[in-house]
Amino acid sequence: MTQSTGYAITALGHVATNGGKAQFIKDIAEATNLPHPYLAKIIHTLARRGLVVTRRGVGGGVALARPPEMITLLDIAQALDDPLLEERCMLGTADCTDERACPAHSFWTQHRKEQVDFLRESTLADVAAFEQRQGAWSAA
Repeated sequence: MTQSTGYAITALGHVATNGGKAQFIKDIAEATNLPHPYLAKIIHTLARRGLVVTRRGVGGGVALARPPEMITLLDIAQALDDPLLEERCMLGTADCTDERACPAHSFWTQHRKEQVDFLRESTLADVAAFEQRQGAWSAA
């Protein structure tokens, strides 16, 4: 996964630990030790893709658009166009297919499927539960 997807999962996992209530990007960045300007760009993209809602001013901030158990890590990766989701050759062979497979085709096809299945099965609720068990973030 890209750094952007990892940051998004971390940030939204933090929002989920607080019941999905609105939080300012600055506060999320501080609590998760993520770079504020970069996180702001990621959040903007996630808002355009419907995973979060943003509001300005008092009582504003970033909130989850759906309950955390209804947002998968795959949803986040798709919203950020993560390259992991592209069906491409691990070795960069342009015409690598099931019919004309490169030496890594079988391995990469299975490995990529396992990664995508994991992202499909894992939710922000799972991330929040893990972080709460670890005590990584305190509820705001």
